[in-house]
Amino acid sequence: MTKKPSFTDDEQLFRASVGKVKAIKANTVILKPDTKPRPIPLAKAMEQLDPLQNPVDNSLENLYQEDKMAFLAAGLQKNVLKKLRKGYYGLDADIDLHGLSSRAALQLLLDFLQHSVENGKRSVLIVHGKGYHSPDNRPVLKNDLNLWLRQHQDVLAFCSAPQRSGGAGAVLVLLRLSHKYHDIDEQL
Repeated sequence: MTKKPSFTDDEQLFRASVGKVKAIKANTVILKPDTKPRPIPLAKAMEQLDPLQNPVDNSLENLYQEDKMAFLAAGLQKNVLKKLRKGYYGLDADIDLHGLSSRAALQLLLDFLQHSVENGKRSVLIVHGKGYHSPDNRPVLKNDLNLWLRQHQDVLAFCSAPQRSGGAGAVLVLLRLSHKYHDIDEQL
């Protein structure tokens, strides 16, 4: 007669929780599941539309070095421009376009504005310089920015920055709120 082995309480608890054990006859392990997971579709790139769509009057005057500029989109109250000048909206981002050609400045500006709108930045500072080295004392970038910002679909208002932020060599811009942030404002 064989003696039944005696188990301690821990061993009995372990055997009761594990249950009946069956020996494995194969010594190979299958690491891959039988079915492949469903593929994740690639996100489609958003269509790049020209953001410079708004029409501008032909009566836009050339600006000189110390001239200040201001713009307010149709339908906005004048106090929006006052609040922008006084720094009410805060400053979310800035960019410096000193020394760039018009083409390079335009590309950098469009990328900056698109990135700012996508990330929910409302008020940005664009430093363009006063144009002291421009021919005939007519600043090239300042005049280009005056036109480009008026044409840009996401620009609500802009004005020359206060003296401490660059004065006539910089511009404060108020941007439209991105569509993905509209729901957040409505919930608050």
